[in-house]
Amino acid sequence: MNTAWRASPRPATLGHKRIAWAALLIWLLVAVGCRPVQEQSRWEATQATTEAQPIASEGEVVRGGEFNKFFPKTQDPFSLTYLQEKEGFAEAALEFEGDEVATLSISDTANNPSARDKFTNSNKDLEGYPLAAVGSKGSAILIADRFQVQVRSTADDFAESDRTTWLLEFDLDGLAALAE
Repeated sequence: MNTAWRASPRPATLGHKRIAWAALLIWLLVAVGCRPVQEQSRWEATQATTEAQPIASEGEVVRGGEFNKFFPKTQDPFSLTYLQEKEGFAEAALEFEGDEVATLSISDTANNPSARDKFTNSNKDLEGYPLAAVGSKGSAILIADRFQVQVRSTADDFAESDRTTWLLEFDLDGLAALAE
């Protein structure tokens, strides 16, 4: 009996090569298709939602950094720490002896005209500017029917009277002139 054929390897035929490539392709498709889907974080989902929404703007919106000069000038034991500046908005933390007691902000309602709605039926005013409560811890005034100036308590003992006092510390006349 001739056993020479057992010792020499058989060359792969075209059919075997096709089967090998098909198996490799199927394995790759299964491996890629079965990997876990990466879900968006809640921050990415929110960002995608807000980017898709058009901003109803009424003309040129003031850059946030331009508002800083209208914030109150502080003296010890108070200090301001600027937190955020973006188009149409600036915010700062008001600190008393190093502890935050309130946040102060200015926003351009040309960026969000519906923000003026809370002032429409206001029966209170502060120095001739309509005054509105913003939740239970916020007070705001509307300057020149455009700029909302807000003080929001972050400390429990920072009362409505404190918020009103700090609203008057802003350069309200300067803001009114900016609207012109």
